[in-house]
Amino acid sequence: MKYNFDKVINRKNTNCYKWDTTKDGVIPMWVADMDFEVAQPILNSIIKRTNHGVFGYTVVDDGYFDAEINWWKKRFNCEIKKEWIEPTTGVIPSLASIIQTFCQKNDKVLIQTPVYHYFAISIKNSGCEVLENELIYENDKYSVDLKDFEIKIKTHNPKLFILCNPHNQVGKVFSKDELKAMGEICQKYNVLVVSDEIHRDLVYKGFFHTPYISLGEDFLQNSITCTSATKTFNLAGLKASNIVVANKDLRVKLDKTLNKNEIKSLNVFGIEATKTAYQECEDWLDELLVYLEKNRDFVDNFLKENLPNLKLIEAEATYLLWIDISSLKIKSKDFTKKLEDFGNVRVISGITFGKNGDNFIRVNIACRKDILKEALLCIKKTIENF
Repeated sequence: MKYNFDKVINRKNTNCYKWDTTKDGVIPMWVADMDFEVAQPILNSIIKRTNHGVFGYTVVDDGYFDAEINWWKKRFNCEIKKEWIEPTTGVIPSLASIIQTFCQKNDKVLIQTPVYHYFAISIKNSGCEVLENELIYENDKYSVDLKDFEIKIKTHNPKLFILCNPHNQVGKVFSKDELKAMGEICQKYNVLVVSDEIHRDLVYKGFFHTPYISLGEDFLQNSITCTSATKTFNLAGLKASNIVVANKDLRVKLDKTLNKNEIKSLNVFGIEATKTAYQECEDWLDELLVYLEKNRDFVDNFLKENLPNLKLIEAEATYLLWIDISSLKIKSKDFTKKLEDFGNVRVISGITFGKNGDNFIRVNIACRKDILKEALLCIKKTIENF
């Protein structure tokens, strides 16, 4: 391996949200960022820009757009155009602006729970109502309830459907057939699809991410896609993301809100880091995926050998594992509190992501293997001491 993901890096006392808001002595396995050092070319690009010494108002250059366009083509065989791309400061601010643009107060927005909780937060903060299409959990796997999906849309007339592809929390990579089925229903009832694809690069061997807009012209024209290099290359603090909108009418309307909300001015270092990541750091990503896959498999084997009453939902994508704790007969919030108070491990309770997540916990495995092993031993000890 060219890159050392076992390198010890102390993140304490660096204003790190993950570590510095966690009690001393507690292992943080919660918020979705990685403990790995970024690829050296990214560091070099930031240092070079820093050495210039002036950090005034900054424009997004052609190299940034070219890097995004080429990444879509190289990784997903999908063609996009420069004029479709709206750079923004983050996916969640982007989602908020999209909701504000295409919804009125009290309009409904459809999401698929259990899902990233900031979807619901953004919807409610915009004065709209959350409409849930619960994913079906059966035989330790998740699937789309298409019948309920159409009934909810037909009955409640949501203006938007926010798709999480790949899905955060359950680690599901949607198939083309699943995406088409949902997209056709949305077209039938005139529901705009917003596809959050921030985890698109973190897909494991044997699975392939399908960009929603690659399904065909009708899907392209009735959708908005949000992407970012931040999850992929551990750049969340640099505040850079993109919205891809092929439909000109949608883009013109959205652009007014983006300007009103002042989220189009990217961080100068975010621009440089994103360009460099996409242009020079693909090998780092490929090695990262190997490391994460080994961590995923280590958790799976550990649970089977030591905690067979817990079930790991097969992670097809993301470094956020979804673990079924239903056999413990304890609410997820109560369990995570015990883990933190007595086991010295901090994870997120599944109820955070929807009422149908209450039998689960979410665990971040983007860390050194020795830390992961220590955390699992702490979980085991906590359960044994119930």
